[in-house]
Amino acid sequence: MKIDTIKTLGDLKKAGYQSKSIKDELRDNLIEKVKNKEATFTGIHGYQNTVIPELERAILSRHNINLLGLRGQAKTRLARLMLNLLDEYIPVVKGSEINDDPLQPISRYAVELIKEEGDNTPITWLHRSERFAEKLATPDVTVADIIGDVDPIKAANLKLSYADDRVIHYGMIPRANRCIFVINELPDLQARIQVALFNILQEGDIQIRGFKLRLPLDMQFVFTANPEDYTNRGSIVTPLKDRIGSQILTHYPEDIETAKIITAQEAKLDSRQSEAVMVPELAKELLEQIVFEARKSEYIDAKSGVSARLSITAFENLLSTAELRALKTGDDKTTVRLSDFIGIIPAITGKVELVYEGEQEGAASVAYNLIGDAVQTLFPEYFPKIEKLKKQEDVSPYDSVVSWFFNNEAGFELLDDLRDKEYKNMLDAVSPLDDLLGEHQPKLKKEESYFVKEFILWGLVQFKQLSKYRFTEGIQFKDPYSSYISGL
Repeated sequence: MKIDTIKTLGDLKKAGYQSKSIKDELRDNLIEKVKNKEATFTGIHGYQNTVIPELERAILSRHNINLLGLRGQAKTRLARLMLNLLDEYIPVVKGSEINDDPLQPISRYAVELIKEEGDNTPITWLHRSERFAEKLATPDVTVADIIGDVDPIKAANLKLSYADDRVIHYGMIPRANRCIFVINELPDLQARIQVALFNILQEGDIQIRGFKLRLPLDMQFVFTANPEDYTNRGSIVTPLKDRIGSQILTHYPEDIETAKIITAQEAKLDSRQSEAVMVPELAKELLEQIVFEARKSEYIDAKSGVSARLSITAFENLLSTAELRALKTGDDKTTVRLSDFIGIIPAITGKVELVYEGEQEGAASVAYNLIGDAVQTLFPEYFPKIEKLKKQEDVSPYDSVVSWFFNNEAGFELLDDLRDKEYKNMLDAVSPLDDLLGEHQPKLKKEESYFVKEFILWGLVQFKQLSKYRFTEGIQFKDPYSSYISGL
């Protein structure tokens, strides 16, 4: 249909346009996409077998939807992607405040205009990108904001009494007629405001200040809610929950590979940063593992959740840490080091809610320990497991590394601001590390080997084979018993 040539109601009728409710639009376009084997919710990862099929079933059922899940689980992103299931353009009576369908007008303005102008009634076309309205539920939201109220200024200007429905100022919901309307954090909405939604969801009509308006609004509602809100701040009133067709539970990525894809997609990097800083694959895995560790940490409130934004902002911080070091040392290019992970601590502390024990430990200390926990979890995937208890005659593949530190009484210091050449020379000096890499990671790329060497040192610390001391300028690694024996 060439919309450029359709400018009046008469043109629309001649073109054979058929009105369709927004829920039918979504349903029909979804059916078409599924038949053509097209992706329905692009850019969403980890939900292919869980959330997306449930969402598709809800759309096919023409349901209003509640997305229930912890923060950072792409709830609002899913709602916005529903726009892609709408028709590209829909006709609207020109000048209508509530997007009146020219073939099925509901407002007094549109009904009277069509009665007066007939087939000459002017129409405009509304693109699907303009058919999305969003409201963050806060305690100060009023019925007037979302439903509407009497406008005394309009009454005075038009010289109308308050009994005339033309004095009504429509709120956000009527103005979003024939649109997708999202209310984020629904439990934060006061109970009396939630009650005002009952009729809209069930009957599609609204009441404003006693006016008996019969406005059969045509809308697709999507609500989002956090389970934590049910206890900490508010709740969804039961009759409203009863009127929401489908409640869909969202979740965090279930594996590191999915988490890596999300982080790479969402991280906002400067092109110079991407070119100057190389990130080893192990560094990317370690970053995601830190987030997984945070979600099961006894120091972090699991009910509050650990947002996927943590890994995104941490990745940005990690590259910035390496970039800043390179700028200071004069290196044109550099590789992320494990010691650079100190730079992600501000991203962690700002994204997690600590329980009482975590507050006692301190946010920075909890964040730093998460890095060690992640190293400990990933270590056995790359190198032989380190047994805590072993017989004296048993030979460990790490004995030569530990012996090197035992014989090096002065310790081994990796400073944060070493130039790349100095950093590599320092790690190359620990010659037993090359033997470990050669035996257990023979296919490792040369540029990634130094990160893995440092990873081995951190792993040996986590399994109590070495000791590590963090000071202002860097990290010192030592044999845990050498200082004691030398003292004797």
